Amino acid sequence: MRCVETSAVNLYEKARLKLHVANTPDCLPCRDVQFSDIYNFIEGHLKEQTGGCMYISGVPGTGKTLTTKQVVSCLTDLAKEKSVPKFKFIEVNAFQVTEPHQIYKLIYKELTDENVSAEHAIMLLEKKFEQKSIDPVVLLVDELDMLCTKRQDILYNLFDWPYKKNSKWIVIAIANAMNLPEQVLLNKVSSRLGLTRMVFQPYTHRELEEIVKLRLQELNVFESEAIVFAARKVAAVSGDARRALEICRRATELAEREQSEQKRFVLVSIPHVDGAINQMFSSAKINLLLNASLHEIYFMEAIATLYKKSGIEETTLNKIFENHTMICNYNKTRPLNRTQLLSVCCSLGSSKLILLEPSNNIYLQRVRANMSIDDIDYVLKQITESTK
Repeated sequence: MRCVETSAVNLYEKARLKLHVANTPDCLPCRDVQFSDIYNFIEGHLKEQTGGCMYISGVPGTGKTLTTKQVVSCLTDLAKEKSVPKFKFIEVNAFQVTEPHQIYKLIYKELTDENVSAEHAIMLLEKKFEQKSIDPVVLLVDELDMLCTKRQDILYNLFDWPYKKNSKWIVIAIANAMNLPEQVLLNKVSSRLGLTRMVFQPYTHRELEEIVKLRLQELNVFESEAIVFAARKVAAVSGDARRALEICRRATELAEREQSEQKRFVLVSIPHVDGAINQMFSSAKINLLLNASLHEIYFMEAIATLYKKSGIEETTLNKIFENHTMICNYNKTRPLNRTQLLSVCCSLGSSKLILLEPSNNIYLQRVRANMSIDDIDYVLKQITESTK
């Protein structure tokens, strides 16, 4: 019996490790077309020794960054075999910087391993383009949304570099919003981004099933119906592969707990997945929103709607007011005036469901949801189903 218990625990442990979002698979399923397009784009510019930029968009958890990095890994191996020209790969994430202009410092550090100020870094980077002999550079800029400023000078520089006279920079920019160039960027930046674009659509339930099953190859831990159930639940809300993996990982923990109590091996089943989903969607913030007033719920829905349109987490009270009014009209509810909406905003702020950035003009202050968009969508779905 002891041996069986130990074997079962090891099996659960292996499954949890395989399902962890940090465990990068050797190949990414369901993204063959995107892989091929990104590969051909980068390979073409490397062989032609020219610069170029590609804008990749899609909601979180759809494989944008992972696919791009796998393309680069493949091309790096080919460069070692001299099948493609040698290149320098630089990866920067805008979430790593406290202030947008610091991105220059990060890029220069990755390029030269030297620490300089952001102001000095941009000057030194500009000089790099005067050097004809410099190797091609593939620059991956993740979370591009975070680099949006009033002047948009950072974005303009990033997408202007590939078109400098001697430039061999290939810029791959990744963001959540498909229409970010039109919604946020100035025309001069948007025109640069208009060259090559790619959209990663949310995963379907069948694709999520394939992703989970690939992780669990040779591990007989899940009932097939449990994987289908998890995939359908996630696909109905977001199509986020990371969320599907996390739900299945938590379900494995629940099955392991049951195995420990019953002293027999237990396959992960639908009740375990359902329990994991309930745990993930039972946070204090979700419960607060489930019990919030109608207009507070509409306020959060307005934030979620604006995020899905722009891909940018922060918005203004003015924009929320416009969307809140539209949501009220759609639901045949009397809209609030600005003073009333401000009261709703203060209430949500005091309960920490939103974060507010101070501003001289209260209606232009930045507002951010202090919970994930998936959680907001979950609450909205729960409320809709309860009123049917």
